[in-house]
Amino acid sequence: MTRRAFASISGASIFGGALAARPQGVLIDTHIHLFDPKRFPYHSSGTYQAEPATLDEYAAFVRDVSLDGTVIVHPEPYQDDHRYLEYCFANEPRKGFFKGTLLLDPLKPDTPARMRELVKRVPGRIVAMRVHQNRKSGEPAWDTSRPIRERDMSHASMRETWRAASDLGLAIQMHFTPWHADSIAKLAAEFRSTPVILDHLGRAGMGTPAEYDRVLALAKFPKTVMKFSGWAYSTKQPHPHRDLAPLVKRTFDAFGADRMIWGGLGHIRAQFDKAVEVFEAAFAFASETDHAKVRGLTAKKLFGFA
Repeated sequence: MTRRAFASISGASIFGGALAARPQGVLIDTHIHLFDPKRFPYHSSGTYQAEPATLDEYAAFVRDVSLDGTVIVHPEPYQDDHRYLEYCFANEPRKGFFKGTLLLDPLKPDTPARMRELVKRVPGRIVAMRVHQNRKSGEPAWDTSRPIRERDMSHASMRETWRAASDLGLAIQMHFTPWHADSIAKLAAEFRSTPVILDHLGRAGMGTPAEYDRVLALAKFPKTVMKFSGWAYSTKQPHPHRDLAPLVKRTFDAFGADRMIWGGLGHIRAQFDKAVEVFEAAFAFASETDHAKVRGLTAKKLFGFA
């Protein structure tokens, strides 16, 4: 599936129709990628070539829907080059609007030092170090000569990277498929004070029911947080993807509203409207108080938004 096709079912829409009402209360998007390849060229080792989605365009969208904050998830086309992320911090829609994540190779010996230097350079902005684990069962881990993903979770340097993140007060943000849940659990058990953010509902649709049980078991660690995003990975029905509701209810029962956040609200109003409709269908069982937490209050507390 191309990234454009993914967007069309996870958060985008066909143009037209009435605009959805902005949900009341605090609204924070915890998962957005921004790209400006003309001004900030992609890394030679980037795993895909994204179409532009620039800060200027996004700032107009932010004003349109009155977002209260956004976490820029530093994307793979830039690899460990964070210049565009820093540019976005320096030119944000309003002071303190953006937080961001890092992408560094967790197995390289200089990663803890680079992490400390980046956090120091943009104080109060970096909230997590992202780790990609999407390879299938039986496939070997990648070494450091390849793009930054699929590293060995049991490697001693992976532990040192988690330790460095913990010492800096950062979360570990896991983008993973369900069969990696046990390897996440081993590190989460060791670093119990470190928040672990689970992206995209743990990509539940890309694993077996038994594997997703292991994802839900991560809720036993009180610092784990599930992100309602990337729903295209786990739906087989068209918008508004009502088949997500049982999965979301099980996940909510495990983590609760104080450990669930929302991301992937889009770059334009049509995408936002679709995302709101998906949220309302998936969380129809929950109270408005819990909706408010997942839509923004939990993220505000977790990431330290003003």
